[in-house]
Amino acid sequence: MRAVIRGTGLYAPPDVVPNERMSRLMDTTDEWIIQRTGIRERRFARHDQATSDMAVPAARQALDEAGLRPEDLDYIVFATMTPDHYFPGAGPIFQRKLGVTHVPCLDIRQQCAGFLFGMQLVDAMIRSGQRKNVLLVGAEVHAGFMPWTRWDIAFGESDDRVSDEEFAWNTQFRDRTVLFADAGGAMVFSAEEGEGGGGLEDVMVHSDGQYAEKMWVDGAGSAYRPWIDPKMAAEGRIVPIVLGREVFRMAVTVMPDAVQTILERNGYTLDDVDLLIMHQANLRINEAVQKKLELPDEKVFNNIQRYGNTTAATLPLAFHEARAERDLSPGKLVCFVALGSGLSWGAALYRC
Repeated sequence: MRAVIRGTGLYAPPDVVPNERMSRLMDTTDEWIIQRTGIRERRFARHDQATSDMAVPAARQALDEAGLRPEDLDYIVFATMTPDHYFPGAGPIFQRKLGVTHVPCLDIRQQCAGFLFGMQLVDAMIRSGQRKNVLLVGAEVHAGFMPWTRWDIAFGESDDRVSDEEFAWNTQFRDRTVLFADAGGAMVFSAEEGEGGGGLEDVMVHSDGQYAEKMWVDGAGSAYRPWIDPKMAAEGRIVPIVLGREVFRMAVTVMPDAVQTILERNGYTLDDVDLLIMHQANLRINEAVQKKLELPDEKVFNNIQRYGNTTAATLPLAFHEARAERDLSPGKLVCFVALGSGLSWGAALYRC
């Protein structure tokens, strides 16, 4: 049995927030953001949109392309670091909105590597014969992490500039808040028999908890009593911490290594790869990885410029758009690679 992608889908909130809007909220500029991240614009969800809402239209699009109905699914894997509520996970709430019942939903929390870990689970379930049609979703609403209060300015509904006090407060977090955005992506995998055809060929994942504090949220959780309090918000401890330079160094080391390792253990070389799709955390990281692997532009796909870092949604978003913009005809070999908080990282090989 092989896990074959039958359909893909994406959803990005309609409100586009260009860098110019960010400069009204904090001390930053379009040039500053592009130079450091490559991001030109991103999408944010409205106040009445939760992570599960990002997932529903993406999943419906993937199901329509697969020619399947929600009731044809026999498992759902939901990857996110921003669930609708502390508990339950986003999976059951998403399932209800999708209109299916009694289908098991598994929530996983590997952050930026979440979708890749989900691919490993899907591959295992289908190869073992336990499941036939599995929906894998990656979705995020990072808007709740953002420290500003004037969303009307962010959404272009006001040309005001925030107060000097809020401007200074928001600026403390600019290295992170310019990165993150909201979206949902989905893939429908189905079991197919036979050797030598398309499908997931291999998935390799790793974690190393000694680096957990390089990317984390130092607030809210069972390590605290109570698990959240007003002081945490007042101190900005609910905004993610990302030690950018250290994360950059690790990413440009472990991501190329993961690509080389998974290729070697399957008898391939970089020449066999038709397209590399990396987690879209920072365009400068991806450019450094590409340079280290000596891959030409036509073998790499990035869309962070338009969407920002959507964490677990980045891989399905990029693959969905790459299918429309690049030659991914049958037989093409795609390599996925990601690194996220934990630290968690890995790579996957997919034969179209």
